[in-house]
Amino acid sequence: MEAISKELLAGNRRALARAITVVEDGGEEASALVRALYKHSGKAHIIGVTGSPGVGKSTLVDALISECRKEDLKVAVLAVDPSSPFTGGAILGDRIRMQGHTLDKKVFIRSMANRGHQGGVSLGTYDAVRMLEASGYDVIIIETVGVGQSELAIAKTADTTILVLMPGSGDDIQAIKSGIMEIGDIFVVNKGDLPGANKSASEIVASLELNKFTNDWRPPVIVTVAETSQGLPELWQGAKDHRKFLQDSGELTRRREQRIEAELAEIVADLARRNLKDAMKSSGDIRKVLKEIVALEVDPHSAADTLIAKLFVGPS
Repeated sequence: MEAISKELLAGNRRALARAITVVEDGGEEASALVRALYKHSGKAHIIGVTGSPGVGKSTLVDALISECRKEDLKVAVLAVDPSSPFTGGAILGDRIRMQGHTLDKKVFIRSMANRGHQGGVSLGTYDAVRMLEASGYDVIIIETVGVGQSELAIAKTADTTILVLMPGSGDDIQAIKSGIMEIGDIFVVNKGDLPGANKSASEIVASLELNKFTNDWRPPVIVTVAETSQGLPELWQGAKDHRKFLQDSGELTRRREQRIEAELAEIVADLARRNLKDAMKSSGDIRKVLKEIVALEVDPHSAADTLIAKLFVGPS
């Protein structure tokens, strides 16, 4: 791990790719790598892009990369895809729409599996972000699957959350009804050349005016046509304005504290699952409890309370 760490810090892209594979797989090697590189993280602007399938997230991210590169920023994209039920790996692979940037040495694009997490991001995503930060990337864009609770999950992972909608799909009204308006820092109505784009944007603006905000940031609503980069300069400026607001208001520290809290809960839960799985295979006492549950001698809830006391609390 020491060799990978040194090469990664020196900007070696192969070492970076290898490091992300290690943290995605998890285990002790991943923990060792995070320990070695953790102090080099925390500097990048992390932007989450989420929304329903078909709204043009990948095309929008591709155009956003171009805006960042105009300022000579190093940009990384983590495209979080559904997991293969057979291999656990990402099904879609690297996004074809972003392949125009593959020859740019200051752009790094990587697909990651969500490992079945309904929230759209996996535990390895947190550590993959750290690997990218340690390798010197200024902007890290996380594009999620866009299903289930992905909007809420990405809001806990990113500094700036961009919620992408499109006209004519009902997504705008659905967003208002489902209460996810609160998690968007920037709203984008993509495919703005379609009928109803301005109407959708107006409805979102009207809905936002009714919101009770917890801080002074008021999310802009931007109409874009990602394929032609229309509205992209405004979107990138909005992301930069939000970053400045976070830094000036102290909100960035608060958000990152919330992120660490969520990550710690995930890590502890993951360790507990692994410990319990191992114990179930090797512990005679636990095998006995399983048999008692099957025989209806004890209920699963009572058994779980007993196991927690034995495995994680220990003797009093």
